[in-house]
Amino acid sequence: MSDASVTRRKFLRGGAVVAGAAATSLAAPAVLAQSPLVVKMQTSWPASDIWMDMARQYVERVEQMSGGRLKIDLLPAGAVVGAFQVIDAVNDGVLDAAHSVSAYWYGKNKASSLFGTGPVFGGNPTTMLSWFYQGGGRELYRELTQDNMGLNIVGLLGFPMPAQPLGWFKNPVETVADIGGLKYRTVGLAADLMQSMGMSVTQLPGGEIVPAMERGVIDAFEFNNPSSDMRFGAQDVAKNYYLGSYHQASEAFEFLFNRDFMEDLDDDLRAIMEYGVEAASTANTAFALDNYSADLQKLQSESGVTVHQTPKEILAAQLEAWSEMITELEGDPFIKKVLDSQREWVERVTYYEILNAPDYRLAYEHFFPGKLDS
Repeated sequence: MSDASVTRRKFLRGGAVVAGAAATSLAAPAVLAQSPLVVKMQTSWPASDIWMDMARQYVERVEQMSGGRLKIDLLPAGAVVGAFQVIDAVNDGVLDAAHSVSAYWYGKNKASSLFGTGPVFGGNPTTMLSWFYQGGGRELYRELTQDNMGLNIVGLLGFPMPAQPLGWFKNPVETVADIGGLKYRTVGLAADLMQSMGMSVTQLPGGEIVPAMERGVIDAFEFNNPSSDMRFGAQDVAKNYYLGSYHQASEAFEFLFNRDFMEDLDDDLRAIMEYGVEAASTANTAFALDNYSADLQKLQSESGVTVHQTPKEILAAQLEAWSEMITELEGDPFIKKVLDSQREWVERVTYYEILNAPDYRLAYEHFFPGKLDS
């Protein structure tokens, strides 16, 4: 237990006593004027990334809902620890909270990737985020982090990310043979997937991708979305951008909290920290659809990027590769339990979703003829 954690608990518990005593002798405005509790939160994103803007949407909602009792000090990757080290810092109490993705601590336990970059099974990102909250995923995440790994954290997921592009390539790719041998950046189980398809995979934080491409450390890469990719200069090192892939088709942000910190909060403030994730998830979704779509057009019209859909041969090969990987992964009893839970959820929920969904592509082509072929 860190000195910072002890000090924080003394502040929280002592503050309640002081506030109670003050209420008998001071007017209400004086009580409300007490200093806010400062929450140190670091992201895994560079300061300029759009995901920092999306993390701020969480910060804004928590601070406003708390009436100023909580103040979040939001920091970019590297401010305290590296992008891949935030879970350790939250566990140790060096950070109170973090904004990241579960695949970034894949090296500690492969099961982490099942909460963001695992097999898609046919469920879309909203399907899989719904599994976390309604299908048993949250309890399985708690079992993994607290029971199996002994981590002093509480984790929540938010924002059903659009499926990630296959990524950026210097030359067009049409077949599995075309990607064989390429040095490629991705993270989590997606790294194992693409490695099994003949690529040489490196796991890098977002801020290191373009420099690695410039030095020839990698030949191709994916990060996540048109806005992030454009902001760190993907269009300056490659011109072929492939959208729609099964390697990371159902990810969400991971909100990490130090468990002691959360348990020491007043009930209403803890609820604000937790439900703020849901509020930010809605805001993030609207913000992402606006920015991702606009920036995709900018990449095409201003930077000369050619946008492709991932070829069906590569998509089919990804599904076959997932099937083989699942057989290997299920040798771990906990991983099998998570995958069984996900399959059961997707089989039932996606059956309804697919049968109920009209053909949106048909409607789009009716009102915007020829657009998808341009």
